[in-house]
Amino acid sequence: MAGKLYIISAPSGSGKSTLVGRLMSLVGGLEFSISYTTRAPRGSERPDREYHFISREEFERKIAGDEFLEWAEVFGNYYGTSKQSLQNAEDAGRDLLMDIDVQGGLQVMERVPEAVSVFILPPSPEVLEKRLRQRSDAENMHDAAVIARRLQTARDELRHLGAYQFAIINDVLDDAEAELQAIVLWTRHGIRQENADVLRAMAEGCETAAASERLRKVLQAFELDS
Repeated sequence: MAGKLYIISAPSGSGKSTLVGRLMSLVGGLEFSISYTTRAPRGSERPDREYHFISREEFERKIAGDEFLEWAEVFGNYYGTSKQSLQNAEDAGRDLLMDIDVQGGLQVMERVPEAVSVFILPPSPEVLEKRLRQRSDAENMHDAAVIARRLQTARDELRHLGAYQFAIINDVLDDAEAELQAIVLWTRHGIRQENADVLRAMAEGCETAAASERLRKVLQAFELDS
């Protein structure tokens, strides 16, 4: 049945956008929720493709008009998802995929408890710091304080991991891609899906409730209780 909502969240630098892009190219029937933001475009981003880029004043007018399913302020910029997005996807016979920060993801889960939620994790703090530095170099931004703040934010966001149904450790990109695809196909089609047993095993292995040994080690690396 169309109209299912998929919430994908991750700390900055976890490779979420790459995984979402790959998923969208592999799995049909998904519509990407284009969020609104007040931040400036990065790199090759284009208006109305990755985000609807609007002014802070316009965003605040939309807040006042109760137009968002969720919204949050992250690193000094607003991000939000229009309430109309989910209905538009359902009307088109598609499922909606939200690439959304943890703060916003938690808001959406409260409003749409039947949503399928997936948390993408970096394999270690060291790998995350390396990725953040590479992003900073690409953006020609070399502020060590910003990187330190994002590392601390990542630890804070990881504390909400238990609110998500699934967790994927993005170490080997192809493996993470296969796990994300399995979660979507299994939760969408269940036993009606080809190779259902394989997909179910892969998806269930990513359940946060299962607390795999690999997941516990990653959380311990971030100095968080497993």
